[in-house]
Amino acid sequence: MLRLPDHWVWDSWYVRDDDDLWHAFFLRASRALLDPHRRHHRAAIGHAVSTDLRSWRLVADALVPADGPAWDDLATWTGSTVRGPDGRWYLFYTGVSRAERGLVQRVGLAVSDDLVSWHRHGTRPLVEADPTWYELLDPDAWYEQAWRDPWVFPDPAGDGWHMLLTARANHGAADRRGVVGHATSDDLVNWRVRPPLSTPADFGHLEVPQVVVIDDQPLLLFCTNAVAGENGRGDHRVWTAPGKGVTGPWDVADARPFPHPALYAPRLLRDLDGGWSMIGFIDHDAGGTFVGELTDPIPVRYRPELGLRPRR
Repeated sequence: MLRLPDHWVWDSWYVRDDDDLWHAFFLRASRALLDPHRRHHRAAIGHAVSTDLRSWRLVADALVPADGPAWDDLATWTGSTVRGPDGRWYLFYTGVSRAERGLVQRVGLAVSDDLVSWHRHGTRPLVEADPTWYELLDPDAWYEQAWRDPWVFPDPAGDGWHMLLTARANHGAADRRGVVGHATSDDLVNWRVRPPLSTPADFGHLEVPQVVVIDDQPLLLFCTNAVAGENGRGDHRVWTAPGKGVTGPWDVADARPFPHPALYAPRLLRDLDGGWSMIGFIDHDAGGTFVGELTDPIPVRYRPELGLRPRR
């Protein structure tokens, strides 16, 4: 578990280095803000290391908001970290600006040789929403321009890289436009925005998407606090959807919920026993108070008829 006495911790992502040391990157903001809703516009990307995914040692923050004026001078949000063919580490992250009051999201890049010292790649965002397929800022439809949470992974056939994003289609009922955004790259630096990998279903947004293959089944993992209308989906927050490949297409309308009352923004990763586990953050206790700490790994297994379930 990772709990900081002076900071809330929420969305996170993980990589393992050559020395089998796990690195957790996570959003953090001071508890001195008192109101946890204020944390989003105070977020920096924290960093901790572990040998067992359970006991964590805090190290220097990976990234903080840029000096203004800049496209990411208000807050730095959720992303992913991969190692490139050149041996360097690439941290993709979401940024928002003061000039736009944090309402427009874009994706940027920082690079590192050692996973510790990070430097922004240029001064401009790397990937922005394309109105050909995606909704831009429209206060009458949604409260922000959703283009965040980049999840980057190599094409299994060796044909470059894929990026999944939290995005919204530019058509359909306003509370059901959530889709899996998509972009591709040959070199991790130059990206081309593609059509979404899902169609709008019952969700306003599909947050923190991740793709893994469990028992030969490609799975999309996402979370949401924006389920549309009375559709029988209840108040579930974490979901998985099967696909034909790691780029889908994803039938989000057939997504299955993961049963946990307080988990949000989990990531799937291999635990020390070789099985699959989730690590996410606890966002509220039984009384409804925001918690803001990362869980220990939650062992899971995949069942085709039910989706992901806790592994006993």
